[in-house]
Amino acid sequence: MLTTAMKPVTRLVERWMPSAMVFAVLLTLIVMLMALTMTDSSPVAVVNAWGEGLTGLLAFITQMCLALLFGHALAHTRQVQGVLSKVSSIPKNAVQAYAWVTLLTCLVSWAQWSLGLIVGAILAKGIATSCRERGIKVHFPLLVAAAYTGFIPYHMGYSGAAPLTSATPGSFIEEFLGAPVPVTETVFSWWNMTGLLIMIPALVIGMVMSRPKTDEEILEIPLSNPDSQTEARQAGKPGSPADWIESKRYVTTGLGLLLSVFIVGHFMRLGFVLTFDIVNWSMLAIILLLVDSPVALAGLIKNASTVTGEVLLQYPLYAGILGIVTTTGLITVLSDAFISMSNANSLPIVAFLAAGLVNIFVPSGGGQFAIQGPIFIEAANALGTDPALIIMAIGYGDTWTNMIQPFFALPILAIAGLGVRSILKYTFVSLVISGAVFLFILLLPTYIF
Repeated sequence: MLTTAMKPVTRLVERWMPSAMVFAVLLTLIVMLMALTMTDSSPVAVVNAWGEGLTGLLAFITQMCLALLFGHALAHTRQVQGVLSKVSSIPKNAVQAYAWVTLLTCLVSWAQWSLGLIVGAILAKGIATSCRERGIKVHFPLLVAAAYTGFIPYHMGYSGAAPLTSATPGSFIEEFLGAPVPVTETVFSWWNMTGLLIMIPALVIGMVMSRPKTDEEILEIPLSNPDSQTEARQAGKPGSPADWIESKRYVTTGLGLLLSVFIVGHFMRLGFVLTFDIVNWSMLAIILLLVDSPVALAGLIKNASTVTGEVLLQYPLYAGILGIVTTTGLITVLSDAFISMSNANSLPIVAFLAAGLVNIFVPSGGGQFAIQGPIFIEAANALGTDPALIIMAIGYGDTWTNMIQPFFALPILAIAGLGVRSILKYTFVSLVISGAVFLFILLLPTYIF
């Protein structure tokens, strides 16, 4: 069994894997050392690259914090709590609970990656609570790991940075190839869709097989008072005109309708194009339309704000790492080393492995593709490799090692209230399964058919 075979690895991880904050600091020091020894950058240049890079992801950080804030608030409106209660009651036993979280999160992440993160975390928490209330013992860390595992298919979908950028007219990929690469050649290619049909069941089975075998190993979700986090209800008579206005839904409903008009107009102009911003504004519009009053909205946002702290603190550190690897040329050194050992057939595999390694240091799909994409596309042109395979290979690599890189796990962990060590023993299983499936996908069009 995979979980049994990986016990030595998981023990090592549980013993030595630091917290997400310490991991980010150690990774910063490692990347600095690599830049000093593998490039001609001076210590001053490396420190400057790091310091100037700290602000490099501010827009993304804001988007992620808003996603957390709105996702948490939306989940705790009374209406959504009712829907979650029904969805969370579907699993009748622990096996179904692990499978349900993995399956639903996989499907949502494939459609829209940022929505998958929020839905996965909320679903894991809702199912854990529902199961506990019904006397079904489920291991909460495994449910959270299943939610993060469901993030893997996102770069197999059209919201992935690599295929989405490549299909956009005027992107840097068009400069190298002379034309965009449509999603019919990447996301909806026969080999990627075949891989998706294999990947999702494999991940579901992997999470189910990872479940604790004894009740003593099960850690249930802590008991909490749901009324402290759900939408506050206005009680009593308002004491002033201002209080009266704040107790009515006219303000929130009006703003929600205005925002909805903008979102509908966006889709009418551009088609069904989802961006991180549109997902966030859509969640906010729904919240505004659902809440009873500005007072209720303020209560939801106040409770939700507690989950954004780690993102605000740690993501600038990863931005600093990105600044080092791009400014010093370390990314080119690493990528060139992989390219030197490639030929036309093996280049997609090498691109996948290189992207997996680089993702540990640059855990941003868009940023990583902007750096590695031109290098490997140039190599593909020189060797005669299908560029669509290279595009998806870089995306696969970015997705693959997310399972051991806590960058994207932070939002889920923040909502769940868990540390990264509690899920890594299970996401290591996801790492092995997804790695094998991704390699099989890349072998399909080159070596098998």
